[in-house]
Formats: sequence, structure tokens, C-alpha cells
Amino acid sequence: MSVTALGFEEFNHGYSRDAKFGSLYYYLLEDTASAYTSMQVALLNGVTMGGGAGVSIPGTFRVATDKTVFATPETLIGFHPDAGASFYLSHLPGHLGEYLALTGDKFNGAEMVACGLATHYSLCANLPLLEQQLGELVTDDPSVIETSLEKYGYLVYRDNMSVVRRIESIVKCFGHDTESEATKTDDAWCISTLKRLKDAASPLSLKVSLRSIREGRFQTLDQCLIREYRMSMHSISEQISTDFSEGVRSRLVDKDYAPKWNPPTLEQVSNDMVDQYFSPLGEVEPDLDLPTKQREAF
Repeated sequence: MSVTALGFEEFNHGYSRDAKFGSLYYYLLEDTASAYTSMQVALLNGVTMGGGAGVSIPGTFRVATDKTVFATPETLIGFHPDAGASFYLSHLPGHLGEYLALTGDKFNGAEMVACGLATHYSLCANLPLLEQQLGELVTDDPSVIETSLEKYGYLVYRDNMSVVRRIESIVKCFGHDTESEATKTDDAWCISTLKRLKDAASPLSLKVSLRSIREGRFQTLDQCLIREYRMSMHSISEQISTDFSEGVRSRLVDKDYAPKWNPPTLEQVSNDMVDQYFSPLGEVEPDLDLPTKQREAF
């Protein structure tokens, strides 16, 4: 049995301790990494998602490459962008964070640099040389590190078809408070994107994730991590909805890509259901207690 299938079996039979431990471990790791006072250089080579993105993006220097693939596809499995995503996505320009959180679309390295998720760009082939040079540095002077990164840096431009060039359309589509407002548009790209959301993502996850990004815009990273952990535990408990286990089954286990979401439509998702994801966990399951008190600005 595969690791994914085994994890699903345990989860499906109510043994969520491993899932809880995994979430707790990543949240504490991300909090510690983001509060680390020394200069950090994250090499975002290959798949940069979930906990990997959460540990890397709050750091000082973030180097994307020609092999980088970034995404937050959690709504497609009935979950929500976590690992600090509601903090860093909420700070992207032009409601780009809402777009990425809800659609799960992929960004390449050039797009990460263009929107600010990455600070530098290098070719994958140059990484061994870059790592060697960085390893020889004994300094916390950001200008010295910057010089090293520039030596192996590469000037790159986003593709003409990149969604980063569609900021105006993204604002029209994802800058509204309600779905009904968003659908009142004649923008063909908006219409197509909204239809894609309805066809693929969990309706409940869409509403929960949108609220999470909107709240993240006015919260610290600590506050976002605490809230996201709370949301994750509510998802794992299945007391509100079984969308998470259903999404995992559909995408990762059976791979039929035909999830039966509950509720099945956005119109049937009540405000009360969404509110429950943001409610305190209670005495039996305490909220996340972060050990760090100081951190560097994102």
C-alpha cells in the first residue's frame, strides 16, 4: 500500500493523530524559521508548495530557478492554503493572492519574482556554484549576500501570457466581497476562471480560503499561523464537513477526479459553516502556542 493510501486509510477511520502531529510540526517549524534573526537564503528549485513554501517565503532571500513550480492547490482537495500562505498571499499586489489561493494555479520562477514571492532568479545549473559560494560566506551583512546572489543571478522576464500581466482582470474577478458581485462582469477571462472554480474546487473551501486571505491582510504572521492551525484541525476533525477526506480520496487515492463535495454548491455554503472553521478549538484541543516572540519583517 502506498504512503498516500495508508495515510488516507488511517484518516478515514478516525486516526487523525499523525495528521495533527504533521500540522503541528510544520507550523512550529515555520514560526521558528520566520523568526530566525540571521540572514536566510532559500533556494526554491523544483516544487515549492505547502510547508516548503511556508518555511522559505518569510525568509530574507528567496532564489527561484527555471525549475521552480509554486502553487497553493488546497481548495482542489477540500482544504485551505496553510503553512503561512494566508499571510504571504494576502500581501501580493492586485488580489493576486486570492487568485492563487482559490484557483491553485501554478507559477514558475519568473512569475514568483515578478509578484514578489521570490527575490532573485538563477538557473538550476548554477545552483551548485551558488551554494558553494554562499557556504563560504561568514557574514550577516545582507549587501555581501546580495552581491553573491547577483553573481549567479539571471535576468528573466515573465511570459506574455502570464497571469501576472492580467492584474486588471484579476482585480475585477477577485476584488469583490461576494460571488454574485464577481459574476457581474463581461470579462471573458473572469467568466472562464469562475467557471473553472465551480467545476473543480470545494465550494466550502473556496469561501473559507477567501476569508482566510482577507483576514491575513490585517494580521501578523504569528496570527495567521495560529488561525490556519485552527482551521486545519477543524478540517481534519470532519465535524463541519468531510470535504478534505473526499478531496484526498478523489485526487490522490482513487484518482477519479470526481469529488462529491458537501455542500455541492457555493449557494449552499452557509456563513455559519464558514464561521466554524475560524472558531476556537476548545479545551480538549488547544490552539497553537507559538514559542517565538520576535521575527523579521516580510
